[in-house]
Amino acid sequence: MNTYIPDMKALWMAENVTATLHNIYTLRGAPIRDALLWSKYISEALYRFGTEAEVIIASHHFPRWGNDRVQEILRAQRDLYAHMNNQVLDLANQGVTINEIHNVYQLPKSLQDQWHCRGYHGSPEHNSRGVIQSYLGFWDCNPATLKPLSPTDSAPLYVEMMGGADPIIAKGQELHNAGEYLSAIEILNKLCLAETNNQEARDLLADCYEQIGYQQENPGLRNSYLAGAYELRSGISAAPTAKSSSPDTIRAMSTELFLNFLGIRMDSRKAEGMRFTINLITPDNGEKFLIELENATLTNIEGHLAENPDLTLTINRIDLERTMAGEITLEAQIEDGTATVEGDVGVLTQLASTMVDFDPLFEILPGTTNTVTEIDGADAFEAVPGSPIPE
Repeated sequence: MNTYIPDMKALWMAENVTATLHNIYTLRGAPIRDALLWSKYISEALYRFGTEAEVIIASHHFPRWGNDRVQEILRAQRDLYAHMNNQVLDLANQGVTINEIHNVYQLPKSLQDQWHCRGYHGSPEHNSRGVIQSYLGFWDCNPATLKPLSPTDSAPLYVEMMGGADPIIAKGQELHNAGEYLSAIEILNKLCLAETNNQEARDLLADCYEQIGYQQENPGLRNSYLAGAYELRSGISAAPTAKSSSPDTIRAMSTELFLNFLGIRMDSRKAEGMRFTINLITPDNGEKFLIELENATLTNIEGHLAENPDLTLTINRIDLERTMAGEITLEAQIEDGTATVEGDVGVLTQLASTMVDFDPLFEILPGTTNTVTEIDGADAFEAVPGSPIPE
């Protein structure tokens, strides 16, 4: 949301115009942003306010002063996102695929030469792939990539056909020494996937990741390569992980969002054969939900109740928040009368038995332990499970 302060002739462009190329596709994972729409909103700000503004400010950088400079910034940033959208789609219409675009697309030199258009946050490489992902999806139209083998399944065949580990390591070292790091990664990654305990291969692949990481202008790309090198050498980092289930976060979470999240946390393989309906009523805010478990899928719909549910659970939303935050179990609230039930309370135990706790320290690269921790009913309905800090 862009904001103009007329008395100060100050144009605040939030994070829409900062001193860098922003993310169209975020490496942390999020829906793809619309580069063309981004450009058009900058253009609207330019012609609505930018022709008279004397200072442009943003959330993450210092002010730039004078109307000429304000317009220069806005025009370049407008063209930055429009060019990425238009030229990437131009190339896609010439047959350049999502797995090639990052090696083909380039910003025009006039934008590359402006420091505030450089890829210090987003990068042209991963953003260009994001544009294609947004419009065309993951497939490049080659049938071989439509439903490929999983990397760990295909890697042993590659290693076998390349003659085994020794020639791959020898060639990988040769490519590393020649600075051909991407080529070295191509073959060493196959070996590490096929032989997860081959530390010599892991160390050499880490060396290649490290060198590419050092060369990145974009910190997201740099950190990704360096994190990969760290994991290959040392295993998953034991750094503390943030727990986002603060009271304010829980209160801001709608009941529907909480129920949707339970559907995601449910391991459907454990729910095969289960079938039940639950009516959830929260009198203090007047909400009611019909919750169904069928076909190993947990669904909910607001504003409806089943005529003959297996269980009706009545609890004030403010009390449900305590369970959502992990402060008290739902069973304890039923026992002390905070929540009331009619029907088969055992369906809650069934539902709790299907829940899993997500560990954000899951394996990215081969050879490190990948675990999904099962939890008992005590904290099964916590909205945002926290991960323990490794000892």
